[in-house]
Amino acid sequence: MSVSQIRYLNVVELGRGALQKLAAACQEHGIRRPLIVTDKGVRAAGLVDRALAQLAGLEHVAVYDGTPSNPTEAAAREACALARQEGCDGLVAVGGGSPIDCAKAVAILVTHDGPLARYATIEGGSGLITPRVWPLIAVPTTAGTGSEVARGAIVIVQDGRKLGFHAWHLMPKVAVLDPEMTLGLPPLLTAATGMDAIAHCMESYMASAFNPPADGIVLDGLERGWAHIEQATRHGQDVEARTQMLSASMQGALGFQKGLGCVHSLSHSLGGVDPRLHHGTLNAMFLPAVIDFNAQAESVVRDRRLQRMVGAMGLGAQGGAYAAGQALGEAIRAMCQRLGLPSGLAAMGVERSCFERVIDGALADHCHKLNPRLASREDYRRMLEASM
Repeated sequence: MSVSQIRYLNVVELGRGALQKLAAACQEHGIRRPLIVTDKGVRAAGLVDRALAQLAGLEHVAVYDGTPSNPTEAAAREACALARQEGCDGLVAVGGGSPIDCAKAVAILVTHDGPLARYATIEGGSGLITPRVWPLIAVPTTAGTGSEVARGAIVIVQDGRKLGFHAWHLMPKVAVLDPEMTLGLPPLLTAATGMDAIAHCMESYMASAFNPPADGIVLDGLERGWAHIEQATRHGQDVEARTQMLSASMQGALGFQKGLGCVHSLSHSLGGVDPRLHHGTLNAMFLPAVIDFNAQAESVVRDRRLQRMVGAMGLGAQGGAYAAGQALGEAIRAMCQRLGLPSGLAAMGVERSCFERVIDGALADHCHKLNPRLASREDYRRMLEASM
């Protein structure tokens, strides 16, 4: 067994009213002139104004709201230019995974030279990301990516590739998880981001790396997320359901330091081919096929991982890994239908003509080799076809 490195590093403020901790978090980490990184939708919803009200006592606050639905290097460079113009000294991300990941890219670019791709994980750039990065406080407005407690970011770089950036220095110093910041999230976005959180919990639990704390965290997160996603989607003002989904999202990201796998290698790649596609929805579409593929993985069978997820989701007793995998796939498809999510990739407008490009990207993705069973080109083609 190889040696496992286990780290849990940042402060999490979780609960109703946590936003009141925002100014103190900035001051604790020497941020006097923050740049808020967000998007136009979050700003239009009034959530940036709520953050600004909490930061009124600071010296100066600037706002960048140009983050696209899939963060890009171009957007991060625009934000850097604004930060320099406004004399900023740190970052506050307000939004879902896109603004938080965009802020992480800003943290790199404002303090490090060269193209962003130089610092990508698959380019061997993680070690080039130094403690010079600007401090970041994250305020999620969705319950999905968990980027507020993660060391990584996914960004589309200048050459069009969708790459991962991973370094402990990128982890937000403080994550402010206030369910009131998620109450206005529309039902379909609540469902899609919620399934993203569930995918993180399930896929990291299947990963074969030895990390018992992560396993415990994500199995509990899966139970919370599965039990509350429908209530949060249908009754968006339910603070308890929103709190539980924020916790599930955070727990999924705490756990995926252990690793992810084929779900994410496929969704990262397809999201790069067509940036209009929502990452969390793609994860939901790929989960059944990847679970079916992983049902034959030695570590998954040995540790009864699929059966344990069946138990956490309250699906009833199942037999072996194959039966549990079938039950999980059926439950995920049924949940997507109840939540109003697409029935498959075809319903999202994906065409088979892009499969080879998606497979190329999946094989090169940083999550590819972390799957408990190594996928071939043909395996990926079958997963794509099964997800249509």
